[in-house]
Amino acid sequence: MVRPVSNPPNPWSTTHVDWLGEPPPATLEVYEEEAKSLVTENDSGDVGFRFGANPYRGCQHACAYCYARPSHQYLGFGAGTDFDRRIVVKTNAPEVLRRELSRRSWVGDEISFSGNTDCYQPLEASYRLTRRCLEVCRDFRNPVGVITKGILVRRDLDVLSELARVARVRVYVSIPFLDPEVSRALEPGPAAPVRRFEAVRALTDAGLTVGVSLAPMIPGLNDREIPEILGRAREAGATIAFLTMLRLPAEVLPVFQERMETCLPLHAARVFAAIRDARGGQWNDSRLGRRMVGQGPRWDVAERLFRVTCARLGFNHSDPPAGPDAKTFRRPPEHPQLFET
Repeated sequence: MVRPVSNPPNPWSTTHVDWLGEPPPATLEVYEEEAKSLVTENDSGDVGFRFGANPYRGCQHACAYCYARPSHQYLGFGAGTDFDRRIVVKTNAPEVLRRELSRRSWVGDEISFSGNTDCYQPLEASYRLTRRCLEVCRDFRNPVGVITKGILVRRDLDVLSELARVARVRVYVSIPFLDPEVSRALEPGPAAPVRRFEAVRALTDAGLTVGVSLAPMIPGLNDREIPEILGRAREAGATIAFLTMLRLPAEVLPVFQERMETCLPLHAARVFAAIRDARGGQWNDSRLGRRMVGQGPRWDVAERLFRVTCARLGFNHSDPPAGPDAKTFRRPPEHPQLFET
């Protein structure tokens, strides 16, 4: 059962204010809950991970294209502005994660933070749930994948580096746009693209395996930017990358359309036509195996451009597979023995 918080932690009074950028333009409502479980299993071949963990529901980044928006309806909230402004915080996420990794059935599969909403959205500066979950994974030497638009990830370079010394760690920074105006229109919450490239550099300088996510690819809008995004990411030290096609489930479509028509009116008609062209005349394709990719000549050109550029720049040559890693995972002793000196 979620409960509203009258006075949630104020990120603007913490020492992490420099990671947050501008305050959100809309009133924020925070709800706290004690989660019964944290790690979720995904059996879809469309998604590149099997297990995910989400300390937060809803996302202040407010990306117009976010495919996670419909999940907010399970809480009785809307998929539109409610998703951006009514955030649910799983206050006991680290404790639940520790309990789940302690189960004998857990064998050390990679856990993705996060599979649904961004684990480094602004509230993380105050609640520190993602950081504490990473500390749990470090204690268990459990492999981790992180995908985020939030440059707050730089705060946790220490724990990520500690974890990387004992288990596999991959951090993807999502940078689908180069144009700051387009980025601000469709993803108003996270930092500008240039600051995300700076985050890539900080992560790679710390010795971490870092990737760039070109997700989503929106036909007619950012497909032409694929080579430059990959080039700048490679200059910043990224070595892995992936690309996915825009998804527009029924509840996401009106949010995306309204944002395009309001904030990018000169692009809207062309982009809408290009999307349908890459989806066989439809807005969306919900079939398994087709949700993350397009079809037709336009998609083929974009996918080939991505693949050829990755090969030229040396991306994905040594990307380790996800899955259980028996060489690193181990359960720490519940009660470490103390020795007198």
